[in-house]
Amino acid sequence: MEPVRPVAPAEVVVYGSEVAVSVRRVVPNVRSEDVAASRGFYGLLGFEEAMDLGWIVTLASPVAPGAQVSFMAADLTAPVVADMSVEVDDVDAVYEAVRGSGAEIVHPLQDEEWGVRRFFVRDPHGRVVNVLSHL
Repeated sequence: MEPVRPVAPAEVVVYGSEVAVSVRRVVPNVRSEDVAASRGFYGLLGFEEAMDLGWIVTLASPVAPGAQVSFMAADLTAPVVADMSVEVDDVDAVYEAVRGSGAEIVHPLQDEEWGVRRFFVRDPHGRVVNVLSHL
């Protein structure tokens, strides 16, 4: 089997604006009433714990660390559990572009104690996206 090669961050244009953003990673967020059971099951598929804040656990492939999935019962500081997380290189620029587009901001831009700056936005299909950068 060939080793997995890292993929360079993608350059994207946000909502048709002229803001170029590097997407570093995309992680599905799964609501789970039993995070420990989720960790155990996905461990059978080869995932290992990358982060555990108690209310959220992120699992990653040891071979391809960018292959991740998060499980949480609720979000500690936001009103909803986002459907997915998108890590970008400049969350402030994306926030301004998204606000300018008229998209619904579900959770305002803020710094979190676990080392990210993030906001939530509703996409055109009703999905909530957690957009973040690490501090």
